[in-house]
Amino acid sequence: MENNFVTGQKIETKKQHPCGSKVWEIIRTGADFKIKCTGCGRVVMLSYEDFRKRVKKVLD
Repeated sequence: MENNFVTGQKIETKKQHPCGSKVWEIIRTGADFKIKCTGCGRVVMLSYEDFRKRVKKVLD
């Protein structure tokens, strides 16, 4: 998997969110990543390591 994550990109996570969605949008990158659930709009901030563990694939 490539390491080039950019703001606005959509990703799929390994596990689904309680709302049922697996698709998230990247809002902020850097040492910490901020992602937003496309299903319910919940915003979560994760460290880079946690973010990488949760990503299954990058969507176009």
